[in-house]
Amino acid sequence: MTARAVTEQTFEAEVLKSEKPVLVDFWAEWCGPCRMVSPILDEIATENSDKIDIVKVNVDENPNLAMQYQITSIPAMKVFSGGEVATTVIGAKPKPALEADLAAYLA
Repeated sequence: MTARAVTEQTFEAEVLKSEKPVLVDFWAEWCGPCRMVSPILDEIATENSDKIDIVKVNVDENPNLAMQYQITSIPAMKVFSGGEVATTVIGAKPKPALEADLAAYLA
């Protein structure tokens, strides 16, 4: 399972109104660290699909979302729970570090 793309048009329905926590990966095609973290997020999504959804927002294609959530560097990941930002993770990290950052949602 790979993280699916979310756009400004689908963000509210897929993220803000989700029943379970959603990690939003703010990324861009030209971002090397974003490409490094993407397969790690796909693994976490596959292993924890019952606990958390993982989606991607391309900041170049969805600048209003990037501005709304104050994305100033990428990769930036925000976990939304109940329609609100609950956790923010900045930068590419190895899988154990990301899982530690997300422990509250993966338990």
